[in-house]
Amino acid sequence: MDGDGEWVWVRRPAEAEAVAAAAGWPTAEEEARPLEVVFASPSRYFTDAAPIGNGSLGALVWGGVASEKLQLNHDTLWTGGPGNYTNPKAPAVLSKVRDLVNRGQYAKATAVAYGLSGDQTQVYQPLGDIDLAFDEHVEDTNYKRNLDLRTATVNVSYTIGEVVHSREHFSSNPHQVIVTKISADKPGNVSFTVSLTTPLNHQIRVTNANEIIMEGYCPGERPTEYGNASDHPVGIKFSAILYLQMSGSNGTVEILNDKMLKLVGADSAVLLLAAATSFEGPFVNPSESKLDPTASALTTLTVARNMSYSQLKAYHVDDYQNLFQRVSLQLSRDSNDALGGNGLVNLPENSLQETSVSDYAVQMVECSRFQGFNNSGKPTVDRILSFRDDEDPSLVELLFQFGRYLLISCSRPGTQISNLQGIWNDETSPPWDAAPHPNINLQMNYWPALPCNLSECQEPLFDFIGSLSVNGAKTAKVNYEASGWVSHQVTDLWAKTSPDAGDPMWALWPMGGPWLATHLWDHYSYTMDKQFLEKTAYPLLEGSASFLLDWLIEGNGDYLETNPSTSPEHYFIAPDGRKACVSYSTTMDMSIIREVFSAVLMSSDILGKSDSDMVQRIKKAIPRLPPIKVARDGTIMEWAQDFQDPEVHHRHVSHLFGLYPGHTMSLEKTPDLCKAVANSLYKRGDEGPGWSTSWKMALWAHLHNSEHAYKMILQLITLVDPKHEVEKEGGLYCNLFTAHPPFQIDANFGFPAALSEMLVQSTGSDLYLLPALPRDKWPQGCVKGLKARGGVTINIRWEEGSLHEALLWSSSSQNSRIKLHYGDQVGTISVSPCQVYRFSKDLKCLKTWAL
Repeated sequence: MDGDGEWVWVRRPAEAEAVAAAAGWPTAEEEARPLEVVFASPSRYFTDAAPIGNGSLGALVWGGVASEKLQLNHDTLWTGGPGNYTNPKAPAVLSKVRDLVNRGQYAKATAVAYGLSGDQTQVYQPLGDIDLAFDEHVEDTNYKRNLDLRTATVNVSYTIGEVVHSREHFSSNPHQVIVTKISADKPGNVSFTVSLTTPLNHQIRVTNANEIIMEGYCPGERPTEYGNASDHPVGIKFSAILYLQMSGSNGTVEILNDKMLKLVGADSAVLLLAAATSFEGPFVNPSESKLDPTASALTTLTVARNMSYSQLKAYHVDDYQNLFQRVSLQLSRDSNDALGGNGLVNLPENSLQETSVSDYAVQMVECSRFQGFNNSGKPTVDRILSFRDDEDPSLVELLFQFGRYLLISCSRPGTQISNLQGIWNDETSPPWDAAPHPNINLQMNYWPALPCNLSECQEPLFDFIGSLSVNGAKTAKVNYEASGWVSHQVTDLWAKTSPDAGDPMWALWPMGGPWLATHLWDHYSYTMDKQFLEKTAYPLLEGSASFLLDWLIEGNGDYLETNPSTSPEHYFIAPDGRKACVSYSTTMDMSIIREVFSAVLMSSDILGKSDSDMVQRIKKAIPRLPPIKVARDGTIMEWAQDFQDPEVHHRHVSHLFGLYPGHTMSLEKTPDLCKAVANSLYKRGDEGPGWSTSWKMALWAHLHNSEHAYKMILQLITLVDPKHEVEKEGGLYCNLFTAHPPFQIDANFGFPAALSEMLVQSTGSDLYLLPALPRDKWPQGCVKGLKARGGVTINIRWEEGSLHEALLWSSSSQNSRIKLHYGDQVGTISVSPCQVYRFSKDLKCLKTWAL
């Protein structure tokens, strides 16, 4: 608290920073580096707006002048209710499909497999908007808008006449409210009208002369396309309450139409927005919920309104920084190393046409030039456009940290999982329903959680897997006459586990649950949390393995096989020349099964369960799993047979799962297979949606091919016009959201995960330093706080493209032996808990000290 009684936030040094300081590493220059997404003008599109969130309550700040919009979301606002995720007719269909596959009639098997499809998912809904109208704010100058990643705040400022107006926004996790402060540098100049709106069925009223209450409900059934939400029964109920505080003795508040508040002549104002829903868990029908969302929101608001603005901000920043500041990244000496002198874009000839941004990019660039930004405040859209020329390393740093920021903002303990758009959505019919897709997208959302030191943010995923195991046990038993639990290619708030509706190419994929189960073992391998392994991970892994053991059937020869089997969203040409997607034992199936079985075996050794019947069955099954095969053209075979691929540039690289995120392939253990992986990547090509680009970036990193991993960075950092809808090109919107197109958040998370794999990789007891560092692009740099398996945290410095020094320490309570790799050098060290180890460039341990 300062001398005026205001709360002042003082940043606590993160553990990695403290260790670096103890080693004498420089810090002042790094702390001064800006981490801001900068905008030169108000938003015109959803993907121009700045995202904030506290895990469950999110907003996109549009930053207008005459009008401002905060587009609101709540993570439990979905259509529908619990479903029946079983199909009693499925076993008979399954038998027919298997018979057709065994006879090599793959096209017929594909046609019959439609009978295994289920219902569509439910749909993520927007909460609504906070609308602000500033009637006299017409001709502005000096407009600025930025998202500060260091404090998780969005700031908007501009000048009207002689008055500077400013707004600051954040979404507080400690107090579960969205907070907006509106101020001016001269007294009595804050005037506006505020209202709440929503596209959902609702009612609005004003209470206590300064509160707006909006109550409504989602459709109780999935809306038909372009259908009227009012035609559907009542689903999840919601309440959003906006509270207005003002300062200044001359300010007045007027109620308009019992729906809006008009503030006139205040010195400043603070808006608090709390929201709640009647969602009581995935197994409770909305009609049976006993939760009162209005009462819940009022309780939340009562606590927050008793805090000053400075207190709310101090708690918010402290909570956020506790997570965000764990990792720092510096890929150049300072943030302007690669920038031109005046901070303006020097666009190469035809560059706008090449990046498909047309007049949109021209308008954005002209707007930023008009504002006259220098390098330190250069609009992010300019930086994206100029990246092919300047390859500014600080933009890579920003995109890395932006991904971590988004994960903190949309996935916290006690919230729902990050969906296909995180928590940000402005449509009642969003692309792909904004539903989590466990055939790559949901998993990628959580790839950075462990290596990028945000393990707590993964807790919602484990809660969700627990819900899937309940519904998935019913699906496994009824649909497949199997034990354990299963989940397929897409899911929703209600933990849907049955196949999706439609084409078996995507719907018939029972490996979604097993893939998610591998995250449980990964969490243990990074954190060494034995209690988590015993109480949470092992029961779920065991249930997944139980299903897989029953799903595997006798095949031709000595091998077990999966039948039917698909490679996510991909067809092949069968030997009879017909198009099909259903066959047997795809490479991804077998790779995932190996990962799950391996995780169960390692877990059972740790927990003393090696003699269980489950473990014995797995040990007998593993040698009978078909190996990964190499095709005639030297690539990894995607299917059990070397079928013709009608789409060689397909977006999915599912058959390469064993290299990353799996562990069945590596340069050290399977060099021939890794050569085939590289051939597969060359054959697939570099183009693809954002998430595909991030996955390829990680795969090239695991091949230690820094040049091609960096090429994927160039591929991703390309500006996308918000009106552009080609679904395969990827890129970035000007707010740094990643594009499929349209917006999907998965690549925002895949990017920091892949970048961390370029700098640090770990498999078991092996730890690789700078395995895919693009030395000519980032000749010197520093990363602090990355995590590795074994509970290890790592700081690395490099100079002139080579390792200079590394610090590592373990949070595990047990001693361990780690094999360090750097280039051709290998060193082994015994690591004790809470000890810091300092290594030279030749991997010699120079010093140890207590953490």
